[in-house]
Amino acid sequence: MNISNKIMLITYPDSIGGNLVTLRNVLKEYFEDAVGGIHILPFFPSSGDRGFSPITYESVEPAFGNWDDIKKLSETYYLMCDVMVNHVSKRSKEFLDYLEKGEASPFADMFLDYEQFWGEGRPDEQDINLLYRRKDGEPYQSFVRADGKTVKLWCTFTNEQIDLDLRTETAKQYLRENFNHLALNGISIIRLDALGYVVKKRDTSCFMVEPDIWNVIDEITGMAGDRAWLLPEIHDTWETAKKLEDHHVWSYDFVLPFLMLHAIYTGDTKKLAGWLKVAPRTQFTVLDTHDGIGVYDAYDWVDEEEAAALIERIEDRLSYQFKPLNPEKKRFKKAYQLYTTYFSALHENEKAYLLARAVQFFAPGIPQVYYVGMLAGENDYAALEQSEDHRSINRHNYTVEEIRACAQKDVVKKLRSLMQFRNTFGAFDGDLEVAVPSEGILIMRRTANNKWAELICNFADLDFSICYMEQGTTQRLKV
Repeated sequence: MNISNKIMLITYPDSIGGNLVTLRNVLKEYFEDAVGGIHILPFFPSSGDRGFSPITYESVEPAFGNWDDIKKLSETYYLMCDVMVNHVSKRSKEFLDYLEKGEASPFADMFLDYEQFWGEGRPDEQDINLLYRRKDGEPYQSFVRADGKTVKLWCTFTNEQIDLDLRTETAKQYLRENFNHLALNGISIIRLDALGYVVKKRDTSCFMVEPDIWNVIDEITGMAGDRAWLLPEIHDTWETAKKLEDHHVWSYDFVLPFLMLHAIYTGDTKKLAGWLKVAPRTQFTVLDTHDGIGVYDAYDWVDEEEAAALIERIEDRLSYQFKPLNPEKKRFKKAYQLYTTYFSALHENEKAYLLARAVQFFAPGIPQVYYVGMLAGENDYAALEQSEDHRSINRHNYTVEEIRACAQKDVVKKLRSLMQFRNTFGAFDGDLEVAVPSEGILIMRRTANNKWAELICNFADLDFSICYMEQGTTQRLKV
């Protein structure tokens, strides 16, 4: 298992030049030493949700490449991929076998029967209102099996995705086999997508159900042994990240993206500095991902009035104005995520964008950079107009010609220099000190291996500088 404290790129298998071979070539030509790892978003045959409805984990979607391409990437980069621990495609061989054979299928108990879960007379209105739902209506789908019986099965997300019942040994064995297969094919980290939804329990929200969820996390994270590192993906308030840290489990810093926007647009660094001081040290940091910018994740760090004001400042760069959206989603406590590229969220201000990245790279944990962010990509309004998915605004597929042009942009060259410094300088494996000596100023200092690097930011004018000590002399990084 090969993992290092170097920046991880997040990308779809076809978003950088169309396939895995071109991805490898582009990184070598334009971003050598800037990327140490790659989170390849689902590259398996899938029936929807841009790969997140996996039909199987046993093969690579031929349009993207094959297992040899994955293994070649693993020779240069440590790799992460997703396993959807909450669900599987309804077109998977396991689910199709169940529909054909019913209770005689070896996979019969792999899926959660909605009616059996609730029992007679339930769910009632109170049960439904208590659920943390990701879509309108009740979270189930009805199917008619080959034997003529109609069954209701739990379905949290899209109608292509059928939930797994992780209380059963069948579902657990399904995960074990896939974890092992991925590890044998060059995957070092397996991201446990939608993990917060796996515990279903009556009289609860069926999301992050405590204490049950901690037992499940312990069990699942032990399934791969030392063959691969399993990383939970959970969007929730910041307390959940701290609880994961208490349980010695790595997490994502989904608080940082919104707090960074708040600091840049207000000039107030106190909240950002406060979070950086207490944020888990065992985490991956992000500003952008294939989804949106989390709002609720930063709850308590930014109050409702401040959040509403910030959203209003950037609303001309959000997907709202291009697609109708339930007005309730714009309210802070209801706003799940904001859809825009991070560069466009900063109104394409290059100074602000580089400042945000510099802070991210000095923050505790291992940084991840989304492929659109690595290319300083602006909102893709054309894609948004052609899709019902708000996230398409931040999912542009780049041709090799577009990548070549982006790589020549001044902001991308400077970002690449920051990434290379973060990956090659030895101070980032150690301690972090954070200070706010005066209003609008943020100082971050990393120390390790008899080396130090210091970032000084002025959020009033968006200037920053990086000094570092190497071989006994203090030097300034040219960005």
